[in-house]
Order: sequence, then C-alpha cells, then structure tokens
Amino acid sequence: MPSYEVSRVRGDFPILSQPHHADVPLIYFDNGATSQKPQAVLDALTQFYTHHNANVHRGIHRLSEEATEAYEAARRKVARFINAASRREVVFTRGTTESINLVANTWGRANLRAGDVVLTTVMEHHANLVPWQMLAAERGFEIHYLGVLPDGTLDMAEAERVLSEGRVRLVALTHASNVLGTVNSVRTMVRLAHAAGALVLADGAQMVAHHAVDVAALEVDFYAFSGHKMYGPTGIGVLYGRRAILEAMPPWMGGGDMIETVTLSGSTYAAPPARFEAGTPPIAQAIGLGAAVDYLSTLGMEAVHAHLSELTAYALAWLADIAGVEVVGRSVKRAPVLAFTVEGVHPHDVAQLLDSAGIAVRAGHHCAMPLHAHLGLVATTRASLGIYNTRAEIDTFAQALKDLTHVHAR
Repeated sequence: MPSYEVSRVRGDFPILSQPHHADVPLIYFDNGATSQKPQAVLDALTQFYTHHNANVHRGIHRLSEEATEAYEAARRKVARFINAASRREVVFTRGTTESINLVANTWGRANLRAGDVVLTTVMEHHANLVPWQMLAAERGFEIHYLGVLPDGTLDMAEAERVLSEGRVRLVALTHASNVLGTVNSVRTMVRLAHAAGALVLADGAQMVAHHAVDVAALEVDFYAFSGHKMYGPTGIGVLYGRRAILEAMPPWMGGGDMIETVTLSGSTYAAPPARFEAGTPPIAQAIGLGAAVDYLSTLGMEAVHAHLSELTAYALAWLADIAGVEVVGRSVKRAPVLAFTVEGVHPHDVAQLLDSAGIAVRAGHHCAMPLHAHLGLVATTRASLGIYNTRAEIDTFAQALKDLTHVHAR
C-alpha cells in the first residue's frame, strides 16, 4: 500500500491555501460539521453545469441522457463504496437527516404502533431522535434510550435486556458519536436485534469519511449518511436499505418520477429507489458525491483510516498533557472527534479564541443535547479531524490551548 502523502492531499483542497485571518493560515478542525471539498469535486460540479445540465429520467435528448447516465453512475459508485448488493438499494436524499426521516415516515408509519418499542441511545444526534419522537406522538409506540457507560460506550447489557422483552421493532443508533467519538459495534447490535425480530438503522454520518463501511458485512437494514461530511457537496445524502425492505415500503413524497402510472382514480408507484426520489433530484450534488467517492477510493480507505487514527491518538496525547483541558469520551474505538472542556472557560469563548489563531472548531451542544445533559454539560468545544489535517496543525492547536489556559490561570 502506498504511503499516505498528506502534503499532496492538502494540495487538492483550494480553500486550505487561503489565509483565515490576515496572514494567519487556516487550520480546519470542523470536519464533523462539514468537510472541505477537493478540486476533483468542484470540477465535477462545474463540468456538469457547463456541459451536461439537463433533467434526468425524463428526456430523450442527448443532454438528458448524459445527465441521467452521470446521475446513475454516481449511484453505482456509492453502492460499490459501501458494498451494497445492488444500486437499487441506494436512495439519494438531501442528507442523513432526510434519510432517517424517510425511514420514519415510510417504514415507521407503516409498521410501528402502540405497544411497540424503538430502541435508540442517549448519544444520538437530534436527527436520530426527533423523527422518532414525532412519530411516537402520532402512533403511540414507546422509545427506550440506551444509556452510556463512563467510558463513553453503550450499555450493551441494557440493550440485551430490552431486546429480550420482544417488543422492539427497530434499533436506531449512531455508528460513531459526533461528541464522544465512540465507534459503536453495529454488527453486534444487528446480531442481537435480528435475533429479537427487530430491524436496525445506523447513522453513518460520522463514519463513512474515515473508515471503510461494508453494509453487507454489517448486515444492517438501513444505513444513512451525508455527502458533505465526506468531502462531497452539501444537499446530497444516501439512504441504504435492504432491497426487500425498500420494496415493501410505501412512498413518502408524491410527484414526478416516483410513479408507474397516474390516473384520476389513483396511482401506482415505481420500484425503489425511484419510489423515494420524487421530483427533480439533486443531480449535480449526486455527481459531486460520486467524485468524492472516487477521490476517497483513490486514496484508499485503509490509508485514510490509518492516517486519521494516528492523528487522533497524537491529538489525544497532547490534550491529556494540558492542565484544565478534559476530553469527553474515553472509548478505545473512536472516530477522529475530540470534544473537550477547558476549566473556567465557556466553550464558545474557547472557539472564538482559537478562531483568532486561525483554528476553526465547533462549540455548543453539537445537536446532541440529551447526551450533554447526561454528561452534566451544557456545551463542549469540538475538534474533528479530516484527511488533510497534520501533526503540525495539532501542535499549533495544542499550543493555542496551552496559551489560553495559562492566561486564564493568571
């Protein structure tokens, strides 16, 4: 396997060459919120709009045929990237949030009723909590929230107990926490859930950009993720669903392209994935996502994972050495996400002070208010790493935190 050349990778991202403030270079540590885009993705978007712009699946003219082929080629790329059995198991959405809402409003509305349980966790992003809460208020089923152990891992003994009661119809959990960095064992949860007759939906938004994901090996029923967190455009996401499950699901939104026939007395619906892609889809964004998949595949996900694992360990070692800084979450298996607190300094102030040094981080509850409440925290500061980040950037980040804590200590 060729060595990972981070300097070459950095050269592929135009935004990294511009100053952040005056002559202060940009250190971008907010990849968990959204990642930067390589030139290959920017070029793919420009190429489509410049040379192939047309609607898909509707026209027989050359531009429409070219647009359709590029759009469906992106679907095939995504299917290969996650090892789906068929491109028909890949539904394009606007992002992880829409993917989860799609499942809630189709499979959930058709299958969940009073007496049933949806099992989720306190570490979820709001996108994997609120849709189930909204549907539970309508349908009358219960939601059980798995607890988090002191090391930041899920309480799997509790999961086994709840599943053994036989009322869980769906387990909805994150593959990797956007606060704790914990990488959950989706495969273990799938094994337990399937034995209890439940399906599993995994939120992969914080996973697919830095770790190879194989939905066939996971045997997961649904898997959701966003393009903009994996170096692709905003406004595009993916819902993977096992084909048999998708085919049994009703549509969510009605309109063009999701139908077989329409008469004044009723309609019949297209097979998946078209059934779930009503109206004009995010064509350019899907093509851009395909370019991002190509880019990551060329780097090699093993090399990407190795680079980010080493970088995360290096950052954790630095942070452990700074008095007054406490990292949230201590799971051994973790994503390149480091949420932390600085004693006596509000996370928003930490983020603002780091920004003045050219370092972009996130501060707040990170759309995970229940987790922060569980931890007894209102907010944290979060540094999340990407494929273009370096040890030198972490050194600068750590020194800025040291300076901040020294000033506060005085």
